[in-house]
Amino acid sequence: MKLNKLTLAMSLVLSASALTLVGCAGEDVSDSDLANAIADARTFQSIEFTDTAAPSTAEKMATTYTESSAIITYTDGTTKTFPLTYKKLFGTTSKVGTNANPAGQLYDMDMNPLEDSLGMPLVAETPDSNSLLKIGDKIYMVSHLEYDWIISDGSKAPSRAPMGMILTEMQQDSKTGELTAVDQAPISFSNVDGLWIPCFGSQTPWNTHLGSEEDYDMQYNPLSSSYTTTTNAINVMSDMYFNSTKVANPYHYGFFPEVTVNEDGSTNVVKHYSMGRGTWEAGKVMPDSRTVYYGDDGTNVALFMYVADEAEDLSAGTLYAGKFSQNGTSYSGDFSWVKLGHATDAEVKTLADTTTFDDIFYNGTFDSGTETCPTVSGVATTRVRAGSTFDECLAVKPGMEKAAAFLEARRYAALSGATVEFNKMEGIAVNDADKKLYMAISYLDKGMKDNALPASMEHIKMAKINAGVTFTLPMTPGQVDQNGDRIESDYVVTSMYAEDKLIGRDIAADALGNTADPDFIANTDNIFFSEKMRTLFVGEDSGTHVNNFVWAYNVDTKKLSRILTNVAGAEATGLQAVENMDGFAYIMSNSQHHGDYISTMDATLESAVEATGLVDKFDGNFGYIGGMPAIK
Repeated sequence: MKLNKLTLAMSLVLSASALTLVGCAGEDVSDSDLANAIADARTFQSIEFTDTAAPSTAEKMATTYTESSAIITYTDGTTKTFPLTYKKLFGTTSKVGTNANPAGQLYDMDMNPLEDSLGMPLVAETPDSNSLLKIGDKIYMVSHLEYDWIISDGSKAPSRAPMGMILTEMQQDSKTGELTAVDQAPISFSNVDGLWIPCFGSQTPWNTHLGSEEDYDMQYNPLSSSYTTTTNAINVMSDMYFNSTKVANPYHYGFFPEVTVNEDGSTNVVKHYSMGRGTWEAGKVMPDSRTVYYGDDGTNVALFMYVADEAEDLSAGTLYAGKFSQNGTSYSGDFSWVKLGHATDAEVKTLADTTTFDDIFYNGTFDSGTETCPTVSGVATTRVRAGSTFDECLAVKPGMEKAAAFLEARRYAALSGATVEFNKMEGIAVNDADKKLYMAISYLDKGMKDNALPASMEHIKMAKINAGVTFTLPMTPGQVDQNGDRIESDYVVTSMYAEDKLIGRDIAADALGNTADPDFIANTDNIFFSEKMRTLFVGEDSGTHVNNFVWAYNVDTKKLSRILTNVAGAEATGLQAVENMDGFAYIMSNSQHHGDYISTMDATLESAVEATGLVDKFDGNFGYIGGMPAIK
């Protein structure tokens, strides 16, 4: 039945005196039809989230749940309280619709299901990014499977595996807003040489999904002891994904895949080579549809900015790396930008196909005794520490600057004078109204501390915060790069600071085993900013909280509210705030590696959590926090 919502709402207002629902200072209405109809007759002003207490019993610690409410204030001064609920849409072991395999099943290049080392189906337990998208008249969700954690007997996976994404079609209850997964299919990446560790992701302003490749294993230097990790990863992709039909190329991984979903459920996948190669946690496109900032999840990493040539087209653009100048010993400072180069996807793909590490660099061994780098082939090399704590001696070979910039972005950033000291850089979010970027540093450690390095290598000297920080980075138009050339973007980061409520608090282990204060955020991972709610949502990946939480931080009132608690040991992933999907709002939230307990957890309590039988280590949650009308 189709009714004019305003007419319906006004009729309810006129008859509401007997129900005492309208005009009250604080309504709490459970009937979704009535609540939404009345809400439509008023204008949204602000939202506040109440707190879910941290769990302290074994049963609650073994469960994902929310006890929070959303309190909406309208411009006429009235309020309405909406109790929130958490709904699991499906798990990694679930079969949805016509999908013959579990949601977490992994595949080879021909989309044949893979088996683990025991001959059982290879099912990943690690849901990560979600993008809930309205495509025509349909609702779809693109989701990541990040990595393979355990195999079928419960033991740790012996190696990484080729990973994937899934596309799930949703149906929405028009009265309650409840979402139900009705069909599902894996997404093929065979046209882009497969996928390696897709971590967090984001939604572009033009309604596509921008994924990631957290390419730890293939960021290598042949002189490093970790080179064996690279060869193992190459072997896995060659044998498992390509079925030994060809040898995988490490320069085909560590890029941003973009997934376009069509209304019929078909998908188109591209990798954006011109955005550079790294261990990308997430790339977030600014509201100009041109500027993108990257979170690089590794040790000694940089903040990168990409400015596309054209709006809504990430196939060609200019890559920059940030240079940070710290204010004394504080958690603040200024940013300037080093231009690394301009390229197209096609140019970089050709380089990736034909170039090796040794083609790009003169490469020597650092002498730790004299703290010097050698001359190689008559060329002086420079000491850099990029992507690890391993000191390298590098020089770019003549004519290989573009290959260095886009295939070895971290190393070239270091050689170019940018700051390559950030540690465990995770999610990126944008507040357009205030022109602020938010950047998650999960563990403020390692390169971000004072390491007594030469001044050219050490721009950051901050005190360690094991529980991490979510930094605020103001953006200003009219900026220039290190050469004085204008940066063609109005979204250029110029400084960075830490707000008090977004700084983790390290503590001595409490009775449960928390080593960070459970009343504050610890080890930020996923972040998402809602413009209309004026709220930064934060999901944790914490080795310092026994249970990881999802938080809501109002940037105006500075109120921090815990709105979800996950299964003990599980990481909060898949964060996305959807302000209006056909009349309802959702906070998408997944969880992975359930029961991956932290080392400080009380042993008796851990046994009690296991005894509940509620923790399934072979499963992971794809789900959302619901119960809110559209925020508009």
